[in-house]
Amino acid sequence: MTRPGLKAALALKFTVSIVLLWWLFSRADLGRTLSHFRQMDVLWMAAALGMYALMLLVSAWRWRLLLKVQTVHVSLSTLTKSFLVATFFNNFLPSNIGGDVVRVADTAPFAGSKTLATTVVLLDRLLGLIALLAVAAVASALAASVGVRLQGTGYVWLALVGIGAAVFIFLRFPDTVVRALRAAGEGRAAALQTRLHNLVHAIERFARQPAAVWRAFAGAIAVQGLLVLFYVCAAKSLAVPLPLLAASVIVPVSLAVQMAPVSINGFGVREAVFVFFFTSLGFDVSAALTLSLGSAALIMLFSLSGGGVFLLRSRQRMMPSAEAS
Repeated sequence: MTRPGLKAALALKFTVSIVLLWWLFSRADLGRTLSHFRQMDVLWMAAALGMYALMLLVSAWRWRLLLKVQTVHVSLSTLTKSFLVATFFNNFLPSNIGGDVVRVADTAPFAGSKTLATTVVLLDRLLGLIALLAVAAVASALAASVGVRLQGTGYVWLALVGIGAAVFIFLRFPDTVVRALRAAGEGRAAALQTRLHNLVHAIERFARQPAAVWRAFAGAIAVQGLLVLFYVCAAKSLAVPLPLLAASVIVPVSLAVQMAPVSINGFGVREAVFVFFFTSLGFDVSAALTLSLGSAALIMLFSLSGGGVFLLRSRQRMMPSAEAS
């Protein structure tokens, strides 16, 4: 995309976020929203941050597992630091993929290939998306069984079935995928053929070790469970009503919707999802905005640690060159 195109896309994202937030706040009771923030419980806030930290550790473990399938060995501490930096970039850059770029750049030297590092990160993302939808779908069914019906959950099931079927084909019939990729590479430039060759080998390795992919998926489910608990703790900190089953639907759906690159870091879109579900449960708009914005603030606060890691390692990289001069 050209620079004018990037500027136009950024301006559009800002417009979407601002318009959505303005519309939602026009429906809210600002006094009630502020009263929720005044009642913030520090202990529950600390519990929420603890859940988020644990979620990042499990995420790093899952990433390491997928890298090991590709015979790429990176320490858990290195990947955890990379995840922290990626979280910082995801929260303080107006982009949905800034963190993924960091993760690819950090692991490409170990993998010896940017294509291989990118493939692992993309599969990690895909497993996370399926886990999001799976948690939301199962929770919506459980909620319906006890008489709590949330609107729009049918679309969650449709998305889960569609994406799940695609991944099943990918793992069950890897030869078909490989042949298609090799055919696409014929007659192409040497650099593109090399990338496709690396991609083919990565797919073949994942297909040969489905048990490892399933363990990574179990890790993705655990990550989504911890994120749900993070929001439940944040809700208790802000004195906002949020039943666990409802949170298990609302949180995954909001995270999935935020992946669409139509707003600045999900602002406005995330709040609209929370308001939609909260009002369907009979809660007010103010509670939805309080929880959505308050949780986002907690995540941004936590991600500042990633900024510290980034500055520290940048300084460490500069020190040898400074000493040499």
